[in-house]
Amino acid sequence: MAEGVIRQQGGGNGPPMNEAELESLRACPHCDALYRIVPVAPRERAVCSRCGAVLIAPRARAFSRIIALAATALILMGAAVFLPFLDLSASGMHSRASVLDAVLAFSRGMMLPLSVAVGALIVVIPALRLALILYTLAPMLGGRPPLPRAPQAFRLAAALKPWSMAEIFLIGVAVALVKVAGLATVTPGPAFWAFCGLVVVTVLHDDVMDAETIWQAMEDRRDARRARRAAAADGPA
Repeated sequence: MAEGVIRQQGGGNGPPMNEAELESLRACPHCDALYRIVPVAPRERAVCSRCGAVLIAPRARAFSRIIALAATALILMGAAVFLPFLDLSASGMHSRASVLDAVLAFSRGMMLPLSVAVGALIVVIPALRLALILYTLAPMLGGRPPLPRAPQAFRLAAALKPWSMAEIFLIGVAVALVKVAGLATVTPGPAFWAFCGLVVVTVLHDDVMDAETIWQAMEDRRDARRARRAAAADGPA
């Protein structure tokens, strides 16, 4: 994969920049180095010359891939929440539980905050993040402009990413299974495999998605819509 470094914006006491020039500047999220954005072709990457962080990494047909992966993850999320997650058998007794049952198990008394936190971090926040991404990108798939509040929706989706902890939950389940295996017979249910698929699809989804490309696409589509409206307003009555 080809790599390139986008041009760094130096300091100095030059003339002040206009609004268009300011909008073309981007700061590295890791070291705050300031760069002037240049076009980057698909399958190429723009990296920070100071710390080496990837700043832009566009992919061919990225929007369709992101939308497909986000929709798949939402479907797997629904299956993982409502289908049986684990079957436990011990001393002639049998128990079956879903993720929803695990969340509701702490919903009484002083454990209610824990129940809310578990439900939010492994179900609500991941599902909300995927829905916000679909709201942002799906209308633009056919070259149409973004929906109202799409930038705010995408910004919220980015802010929710550190709080989406479905993969952490799966690691915790794996550790618990190792400890319980000697006390009971544990059989993973369909929701367990759906959750495994959800984690894999989420990793692929985040790998394909390039935030800078999405922001640029939203700006370009909005500018094109404004230009069409201005042309229509200036046209003959």
